[in-house]
Amino acid sequence: MGWRLVTKKGVNLTEVIPGSRIGSIQDYHRHRYKQGIPEGVKDLPPGVALPLESNLAFMNGVSFTKGCYVGQELTARTHHMGVIRKRLVPVQFSVPLPQESIPEGAEILTESGKSAGKFRAGGDELGIALLRLANINEPLCLNVAGDKVKLTASIPEWWPKTASK
Repeated sequence: MGWRLVTKKGVNLTEVIPGSRIGSIQDYHRHRYKQGIPEGVKDLPPGVALPLESNLAFMNGVSFTKGCYVGQELTARTHHMGVIRKRLVPVQFSVPLPQESIPEGAEILTESGKSAGKFRAGGDELGIALLRLANINEPLCLNVAGDKVKLTASIPEWWPKTASK
């Protein structure tokens, strides 16, 4: 998923990591949207986001041996049953979106108008959305200011190969 480095001011990054470059915060968010990586309450709304749907187990953010955390019982049961119908995935829009033009949790629809999931966050033509795995390969759209904007979803390469089944 790349590197993010915090250093003292004035450090020459190419000496620390050969071939590296300095990026902006927008570069960082674009990269994580492409990879489907959630960050913060906008991507993981408290009381709404489930750890397994948010791919936290793929990133070693969930322990199945440690107990005594909020939601541990439901998370462990869901993991061991192996049935996760929705996941947070990268999405790409057919046109760049105006900043802050999509309300959080906006509904994503299939071509036939059936609910496929919810938009979480994004910028320009990239974002992340919680989508039903059954709808990931279908043509999808989102209503933005009365217009239907087409989007495509993708499975990140870093996911375990069995995760998209």
